[in-house]
Amino acid sequence: MLPRLAVFALLFLPGFAVAGGDEPAAQKAAALTPAAPVAGSRDLPFLRPVAVGEAKRSAVSAGDRKIPLVVVRGTPYEMGRQLGVALKEEMTAFIPAALAGICSQLQVSEELLAEVWSRSAAYADDRLEQELAGVADGSELPLRTLQAMHAVPLLMPYSCSSIAAWGAATEDGHLYQTRNLDWNLEIGAHNVAAIVVYQPDKGIPHVVPTFAGFSGAHTGMNARGIVLAEMGDASRREAPYFVHAPHFTAWFRTLLYDADSLTRTLDIFTAQPMTKRYHFVFGDGQSERRAVKVRAHSPEAADARLKIWKDNDPEDEFAPNVLSCIVYNDEGRGAFPTLKTQTGKLNGERLLELARQIPIRGGNVVNVVYDATALRMWITYASGTSEAYQQPAAFLDLKPLLK
Repeated sequence: MLPRLAVFALLFLPGFAVAGGDEPAAQKAAALTPAAPVAGSRDLPFLRPVAVGEAKRSAVSAGDRKIPLVVVRGTPYEMGRQLGVALKEEMTAFIPAALAGICSQLQVSEELLAEVWSRSAAYADDRLEQELAGVADGSELPLRTLQAMHAVPLLMPYSCSSIAAWGAATEDGHLYQTRNLDWNLEIGAHNVAAIVVYQPDKGIPHVVPTFAGFSGAHTGMNARGIVLAEMGDASRREAPYFVHAPHFTAWFRTLLYDADSLTRTLDIFTAQPMTKRYHFVFGDGQSERRAVKVRAHSPEAADARLKIWKDNDPEDEFAPNVLSCIVYNDEGRGAFPTLKTQTGKLNGERLLELARQIPIRGGNVVNVVYDATALRMWITYASGTSEAYQQPAAFLDLKPLLK
């Protein structure tokens, strides 16, 4: 008989399991046989799922720049693993160095960032955590490193803008929605830009303009024409922020997986506790053909935490500068005169030009315009020190991919 300590050690050898006492001897022996090796197991005391499927990586052109377009399919873990393999080179070149710089800037350790993510993720969608495990396995970067990187938006302030126009406000009645991401160019995430199309085995296919190694969504659109945009309202002076809640980049993925109408979007959204103060614009280009602007401020008094404004709403914070079939939050950067004069003529190109006019200069990382009715997208990423508003746009017809 093995000493008790030796038996305990055997339990933690990679690929071993101990059979129950009432099983036949042959079954016990089989249970003590090493499992078939799995690529990338790295001698850890657990087995990874067998890899299934392969990403389809191509590129879309934005002037001379080629932006990776990665299509993944399957379970959350499988899609993550495919994504990690497809973007491994970009991830390994960018994430460790960027994370070290961010830790220095925030004066925190990678371990603390990973704990922040763990606390927040405990309230979030398990599908995102499963995807992250797959990304770690595919890229061979430590899962804790990826979790730490995903905590960064929880702790750093940023400010953005969004406009949604539909019906009589647009030239074809389609719902168009913009999203400017105004963040920190010094991080360099825009230099590892990627557009990911998810084709889940369960849930709605969706597209996420993102960066290599980041599985959350700062914006996105799904096959049912649901479009999401966010604007951060919390300054650095308001830190520390509340992290015992899912970050918006996590529950945005939940919405993209599950929301098939604006009503359903709002139902899912209102069930989420908030980490800090935000504005959102949610659009529906197919089922309800409308959009709303949301102010979600936490912590504040209960009667001030949530405001939802429809188009031409006299209660809107920008009233009387409101219009029929338009909602917007430009943080006072001058969108209204253009929206007013171009009502009835708005389209993807005109809204992209307006998005170029209202970013926060010095930090314009991404500008996106979605046609949520026809499932099309225009996008510009910053490149080096040149901001997104200065860059040519890539155009994608997503309808063949979002099915």
